[in-house]
Amino acid sequence: MNEHKEPFLFKSYERIIGIAHDVNELKSEMERLSKVDPGAVNYHLKEKHIVNWLNYIGEGELAKKLENVTDVNDALVLLKEEKSAKTEKPLSETQGHEPIKQKRRGGGRRKKSQSNI
Repeated sequence: MNEHKEPFLFKSYERIIGIAHDVNELKSEMERLSKVDPGAVNYHLKEKHIVNWLNYIGEGELAKKLENVTDVNDALVLLKEEKSAKTEKPLSETQGHEPIKQKRRGGGRRKKSQSNI
């Protein structure tokens, strides 16, 4: 069941300066805002807004990792580590397996047309 979740809104003095619908967008917005308004991101980290939102969208493990983080650069390091840990497969899962060959579609011989009857 894919339930609709509210996005995270980065705000600075009641102005929306960024929006994230998932962890990837959160990381992208934090990277962008770290260059233009790091204070706004630090505020959301200190006030636990980001941690609360991560729990809300079902990312409890990541929320725990960010629980005591108050600096955008520290948060970005953790987010990058989290992403690489999820995308890397242990060697044991990839060793000893042959690449899967794709089946040809419509294999076999073509029928001869009977245009000379």
